[in-house]
Parts: sequence; structure tokens; C-alpha cells
Amino acid sequence: MAGTSPAMTEQVALSITSTRTLDVVSVSLHADLSGALFWEEQRLLVVSDLHLEKGSSFAARGVLLPPYDTVATLGRLAAVIARHDPRVVIALGDSFHDRTAHERLSAEDRDTVAALQAGRDWIWISGNHDPLLPRDLGGSIADEVAIGPITFRHEPTGARGEIAGHLHPKARVSARGRSMERRCFACDGERAVMPAFGAYAGGLSIRDAAFAKIFPRNGFVAHLLGDRRVHAIAASRCC
Repeated sequence: MAGTSPAMTEQVALSITSTRTLDVVSVSLHADLSGALFWEEQRLLVVSDLHLEKGSSFAARGVLLPPYDTVATLGRLAAVIARHDPRVVIALGDSFHDRTAHERLSAEDRDTVAALQAGRDWIWISGNHDPLLPRDLGGSIADEVAIGPITFRHEPTGARGEIAGHLHPKARVSARGRSMERRCFACDGERAVMPAFGAYAGGLSIRDAAFAKIFPRNGFVAHLLGDRRVHAIAASRCC
């Protein structure tokens, strides 16, 4: 393109390669490189396991981590919202790392949350880390949300049409003598488990027995979040 700078060219390339189609009960969703899901037909964006204020939670127990996880997570969330301009955002549980994490949000972080919610519906789904969600941060609160054939909840049950979080899936693959471990979406076409979105959120290997309870016969695909694109790899090929 004439007059396009290298930075703009890189940005265009990223926008082309940063999503992959992921189907759940014949509903096509875009698996975003950030770890979010976008349902274009509904203009619905889903993120899971933000774990805001995990750093301050650890600090209170004497484990010192840089106190920037909330700013980093909200910054990434702002970027993906700007990219897709959703009408609805669902935060799929464990948005806050503990029951009092929302009280530790700075005024600036609260302003950021309010700005992200402006002009759109926002649904906080309760998780095991945040079963009693705050009612002073805008949006609505639910245990789960059903839209058409899809049910959004925090903890996966293995039900058909379910999109859940909680397990923080990650996968390791080896190629050309090198191995790579990344967060991933786990999906078999009938259900999906989303990666954790939070900057400090850890991960659980898809080889763990917890995934065998959700996906029968290990017949699912790990959609790994790579550097420039989402890689679809059969779970059976992952280490």
C-alpha cells in the first residue's frame, strides 16, 4: 500500500493473523491472540480469569511481585475491546483474585473499568475466587449466561455448548528440537475452555486429568496463543 509505514504494515499483518475461527456447536467464534473470544454475530466479547490484584494479594502474604498486573491486564483488555468494539462483554469468572481484591483497585483502575464499560453491556460472572462480586463497579452479575445454544459459566462441567474458564489451559509442543509452552483455548467443537487473560494468571497443562473429565477420549484441539497467530494443534500431539 502506497504511503504505508512499516509500523502500519506490521499492525495490518497482526490484525489479519491474530484470530482463528473456533466452532462450538456450530457457532463460529473468533479466538483472539489476546486470549479473548469474539462472537461477531452477537458482537459479544468474552474474557476469562482476569485475576485483578493478584500482585497485591501475594504481597499481603509476603510474596513480593511487581504491583503492575492490574494495569497490564486492563491495558490488554482495552486493546482487544478497541479491536472488536463489542456490544456486550462477559467476564467469565475470577475477574478478581480474592474476595476483597476490588477494594484494592486504585482510583485510576476504577476509572479504566468504567471507561471500558461505557456504551456497552457488561456482565460479571462469579467464580471460585470471587463468588461475591462487587456491585459498585458497574455492569450486571450472574452465575452463568445462556445465549442461543451457548452457555457461559466459570467452571466447566463438560456440557454440550459450554464455554468456561477456571482451568487456565496451557499446552507444550515440540518442533525442530525446540519446545514452546503457551496458554491456549481447548475445544472439541462441542465445548471450549478459555485461557486465563490475567497478566499474572498461571496455567494448567491440558495433559492434566482435569481436562479428561471435560473432553472425552482426548479428542480436542489446543489453540495456542503464539507470537503472531493462534496455532491449532491436536491435543494428542502436545507434550
